[in-house]
Amino acid sequence: MSSGYTVHFTEVIPPLDVAWESPLWQQVEEALIQHFHPASSAHRPVSRVRVLYDHRSLYVQFHVDDRHVRSTRTHYQESVCQDSCVEFFVQPDPGGGYFNFEVNCGGTLLLYFIEDPTRTANGFARFTPVAAEHGRRVRIAHSMPAVVFPEEPGPICWQVGCQIPVDLFEAYVGPLGTLSGQTWRANFYKCADGSSQPHWASWSPIGEELNFHQPSSFAPLRFAEAASSPRCGTHIEPNWK
Repeated sequence: MSSGYTVHFTEVIPPLDVAWESPLWQQVEEALIQHFHPASSAHRPVSRVRVLYDHRSLYVQFHVDDRHVRSTRTHYQESVCQDSCVEFFVQPDPGGGYFNFEVNCGGTLLLYFIEDPTRTANGFARFTPVAAEHGRRVRIAHSMPAVVFPEEPGPICWQVGCQIPVDLFEAYVGPLGTLSGQTWRANFYKCADGSSQPHWASWSPIGEELNFHQPSSFAPLRFAEAASSPRCGTHIEPNWK
């Protein structure tokens, strides 16, 4: 299991549109999604993620050096894991449910709140698809077109950035209070189940079972005290797609 990730506080809105090399994001700790399940093909994309927070939102930025890229799902709650996809699973209360933010390279989102991930014929033993009115509040920036088909052999570098309102979490788990100093649990993933070179990678190892829905594999996501976090003096408005 990973030792964890520290999420720093930001006083300005970080850019999410093709922003990996921006001055603000350059200050931020990078997590590498490097643990590939043995069932994966020989393709090993280099996938990295950075996270920031403020009093209202989490900001998650993925950067992928990829090949065999595809994006075919264009509607909310479609099975985006079949495409070139990045994922952020996060559990605000270590004893409670978790959220699976799954976004393909074209910016389409799948999002559930899962309280019992035991697999069933209908998905999971206890889960709630996050309502569309809540899902629409997750702002997503993406560098690839919504549809990439047929598959692009690459090499291709692509990015996905998300702004997730804190009150979206609270609609399902109740009041969270000030994030500063809290510790949640999380994992980050890269997959492409339906590509010609399928692969499944995680930040914190998932073990032998090919299943991302393992809260026991999540690692600490620590929110640094706001006073100890880096600052950036320039306010940059995001260019949302």
